[in-house]
Amino acid sequence: MTDTNAILGPVATLALWSMIMWVWMYATRIPAMSRAKIDAAKMVGGTGKNLDDVLPAEVQWKAHNYNHLMEQPTVFYAVAIALAVGGIGGGLNAQIAWAYVGLRILHSLIQATMNRVMWRFGIFSLASLALIALCLHAFMGFVLH
Repeated sequence: MTDTNAILGPVATLALWSMIMWVWMYATRIPAMSRAKIDAAKMVGGTGKNLDDVLPAEVQWKAHNYNHLMEQPTVFYAVAIALAVGGIGGGLNAQIAWAYVGLRILHSLIQATMNRVMWRFGIFSLASLALIALCLHAFMGFVLH
């Protein structure tokens, strides 16, 4: 018998990783803003994207990755939780979820350090295939059952 909640381990791991990227982003961005003589207390409006032309690219890479972790992974969270609640979050689905999370963490590390676009794209594509598989399994389990 498989643990149908096993898929929640990858969910918790990716959520924690997102917070690690948040800390890394601010640990590099705040000192860079200070070096650039940006007084955040006087800033009005704008977004982190406004800093792209002001801060070094290497600093912004972490922010860009954090934003990426708020995009496609939202689909992962929804489908993974649905699989767990629906009783099919164990076995192969949990393994695919771990693969997705591992690939997303690797994607983050590549983007935040060297930012090689083709490497990122390859890893992102593999992660997307894993997510597609989870979505298909959810569809087959809940719609086609």
